[in-house]
Amino acid sequence: MPELPEVETVRRGLEALVKDKIVKKVVVRYSKMVSPEAPVFTKELENKKILDVRRRGKYLLIDFSGNYTMVSHLRMEGKYSVVARDEAYGKHDHVIFELDDGSDLRYNDTRKFGRMNLVTTGEEFQIGGLKTIGPEPQPETLTLEYLTQQLRSRKRGMKSFLLDQSMIAGLGNIYADEVLWLSKIHPQQISNSLTDDEIALLRESIFEELQLAIEAKGTTVFSYLNADGHAGSFQNQLHVYHRQGLPCHRCGTLIERIKVAQRGTHFCPHCQVLR
Repeated sequence: MPELPEVETVRRGLEALVKDKIVKKVVVRYSKMVSPEAPVFTKELENKKILDVRRRGKYLLIDFSGNYTMVSHLRMEGKYSVVARDEAYGKHDHVIFELDDGSDLRYNDTRKFGRMNLVTTGEEFQIGGLKTIGPEPQPETLTLEYLTQQLRSRKRGMKSFLLDQSMIAGLGNIYADEVLWLSKIHPQQISNSLTDDEIALLRESIFEELQLAIEAKGTTVFSYLNADGHAGSFQNQLHVYHRQGLPCHRCGTLIERIKVAQRGTHFCPHCQVLR
């Protein structure tokens, strides 16, 4: 599933490619993907201008003229691309926005899990997980005081805590593993057992890791592509994710893989000791 760096990369690409363009027509080839129902969805967006492309956690928020916002979640395999109108539809191109410059903004999703919800602007934070989403992982919003309070008031494994979008927005399986390795915290360490120094290091590791991943335009492990159709490169900088059986970059111990919170989890048993 695309995580914050991948979604932010898509957001930046779409902002550069489609902002200020007008949607002349919308083609919905898989009606379960959109809300409201496809005839209403397509009609409301006709001749609407794309005003802005925002992000909140793993959600894309596309603002249109007419006081509309589309909340888009890419789920497991979703991706947007901008292509020439005469390019044949791909098998998994499910929603197509025909733009006034002769190009198409196409949404492709092999698993059909992605969703688009069109709402009145201002109501977007009442959709799904946006109702309860936690702060953005930035210094101004993810304060040390907030993080300390949330960790100390719960007795949860750290991997589970980091995956909870109501605690911190945008982290998923890849970056949870990576920031725990950077912080030398075991993925099953109980949240209220962390020291002040560990919490401070964890917070800084979150900022550092996500910034580096955004600069590398995200991680491509399976099928992620940005809006230009290119893969990210941060997979070349990963320390533990999908590196089971390989030596730790810090100590040389072989990376192990276990299952935590129903997710494959990677860590160094020497650097990340469970207390």
